[in-house]
Amino acid sequence: MNNNSNNNEKKTYYVEGFSCASCANTFEKNVKSLKNVKDANVNFGASKITVSGNVSIEELEKAGSFENLIIREDRHRDINKNVKESFISKYQLNIIGVILLGLGLLSNYLNSETNLITILIFVFSMIISGYNLFVSGIKNLLKFNFDMKTLMTIAVIGGAIIGQWSEVAIVVILFSLSEELEKFTMDKARKSIKMLVDIAPKEAMVRRDGFEKTVNVNDIIIGDIMIVRPGDKIAMDGIIISGSTSVNQAAITGESMPLGVSINDNVYAGTLNQEGLIEVEITKLVTDTTIAKIIHLVEEAQGERAPAQAFVDKFAKYYTPIIMIVALLVILLPPLFFKGEWSHWIYQGLAVLVVGCPCALVISTPISIVSAIGNAAKEGVLVKGGIYLEQMGKAKAIAFDKTGTLTEGNPTVTDIMIYNKEISKERLMILACALEKNSTHPLANAIIEYGANNAIDFKDIEVDNFKAIVGKGLTGQINNETYYIGNLSLFVDELNIFISNDIRGSIEILQHQAKTIMIIGTQSEVFGCLAVADQVREESKSVISRLKKLGIKDVIMLTGDNDVTANSISKELNLDTVKANLMPEDKLQAINELKDKYTNVIMIGDGVNDAPALAAATVGIAMGTTGTDTALETADVALMGDDLEKLPFIIKLSRKTLRIIKSNITFAIGIKIIALLLVIPGWLTLWFAIASDMGATLLVALNSMRLMRKDKNK
Repeated sequence: MNNNSNNNEKKTYYVEGFSCASCANTFEKNVKSLKNVKDANVNFGASKITVSGNVSIEELEKAGSFENLIIREDRHRDINKNVKESFISKYQLNIIGVILLGLGLLSNYLNSETNLITILIFVFSMIISGYNLFVSGIKNLLKFNFDMKTLMTIAVIGGAIIGQWSEVAIVVILFSLSEELEKFTMDKARKSIKMLVDIAPKEAMVRRDGFEKTVNVNDIIIGDIMIVRPGDKIAMDGIIISGSTSVNQAAITGESMPLGVSINDNVYAGTLNQEGLIEVEITKLVTDTTIAKIIHLVEEAQGERAPAQAFVDKFAKYYTPIIMIVALLVILLPPLFFKGEWSHWIYQGLAVLVVGCPCALVISTPISIVSAIGNAAKEGVLVKGGIYLEQMGKAKAIAFDKTGTLTEGNPTVTDIMIYNKEISKERLMILACALEKNSTHPLANAIIEYGANNAIDFKDIEVDNFKAIVGKGLTGQINNETYYIGNLSLFVDELNIFISNDIRGSIEILQHQAKTIMIIGTQSEVFGCLAVADQVREESKSVISRLKKLGIKDVIMLTGDNDVTANSISKELNLDTVKANLMPEDKLQAINELKDKYTNVIMIGDGVNDAPALAAATVGIAMGTTGTDTALETADVALMGDDLEKLPFIIKLSRKTLRIIKSNITFAIGIKIIALLLVIPGWLTLWFAIASDMGATLLVALNSMRLMRKDKNK
């Protein structure tokens, strides 16, 4: 039983040394073929592998020996390994290969290419620079597994057979440099994760048994008391139990303005304590902190294949065999049917194999996706995968929830109206507070806060048979009497109570002031009502204006609030469409109708109450998610800083990513076609083939890395 359990165990290992996506795929296949491994999945973007089964690090490194991969169980362990390695020691084989190539070309000039010394120098240059290439290529060739290294190996062996030593040596050197370039650009893109990993300290000062001592974060447990001095980074998530300070939460939210915090406020690992000494009670283990969840989500997102990447992967699967067939036809057809010279067309066929290497095509999408997701994470926007990054750029309609999204989400009681003279204002508030204390709705919080601030004695009042009436209000029994609090629909449609014109008139006046009305009463009469107002966010109007300038055709508000309040806010914000009095299922239906009309629709809400609509939308974006596990897990995109200003930024980034991916794919395929056309007049050479491939790889990588730049106009 234990053995079976071990075989089904999933474990993640961190990999150092990936040079290309093809190598990552080869490593994945090698690991899957290991004896006790049931499944394996490589995340090339995050440079890690998840293995189902019982396997040792030694076995994994053996599976990755073709690339000299280094495997770690812990992302922190040996994290600084080879950091201080000099340029010469890191690239010594490439440097030696280039020097030998230079000597070979010199000998070629002095002695000719057929000279034994010249040939030996070129051979040693190829062996030193292309050892990994040949080992992988020959293994793949024996297994009939045709990837870019197989193509290169065949081309090099063929070129050597026909005596093209100088060009073959140049091809090997340029290919090895091209691989190093791929590795460098992917490592550069992966820095977004490495930066996140390094944000939170690895040690913290904690108080145990009356003594303060420095403890590794892995050894800290829930309930420990952490001491954080001014200027120190906060190492763990927790709640302040002593002191007050201001905290820079840029690492989590992307917002550089410090936030004032004091007793009972939450603080998060990776944020900076700027002013006061605080004591924090730990509430989460190091693996469960908000920053740990962010790192995990970014890693998983970078491993998710975007539609464009899925297309490239599928294309590359058929592309390589096709190139092999084309090369074979180039070699055979001219000599057999057009009296061409065998040596010339064999050379042209080998050049076709070289130019056919899909390096630039394969990296065209992953570098773009990794760079964009990393850039977004630094700005406090978590994108759960390349597919959502692409879809946001295609959206033509955006639907907003009202409370907590377009508005602050912190409503306050502004008016108290009494309709039954036998009920005092204090009695009305006692009933309202007693019923609402069991609710988590933002409007309930406003009423409770009002009661607490005005010494309303409601905390000891027992409420029996408490029940939420979805979309309408609440009910409960106090001293065997059933009371209700909710909207007009609850009392008119559910309880069938007659509401006089005077009462309706007073309610309408308040509603025209964009206030939400909550009526209190019994099954037979209304006692009074409370008016609650939620202020529109300062940035809402400018954000909506910027979205329209970006070409969003329909900006919609979906709310459970009444028509008058909804229309008032809609007019203030210049929205295109507003739908009010919506139940959760109505919001879901509204999203489905929008998808029928626009295909790609974004929904923005709080990640919990709007869950059905968020799930149904093409892309669901959760607001106000700092520390909210549910929103982090359910949303496709999360705005960590509760900041609508990031919405135009992420849509612009999404569109830029789409443009760059399309241009990369077009360029990568276009350069291949142009190079292949040179075969017709017989102008294609080996060195030109690899130079064009290397140039395409360089340009595609540099183009993709533009997505890492910070947008000053976001």
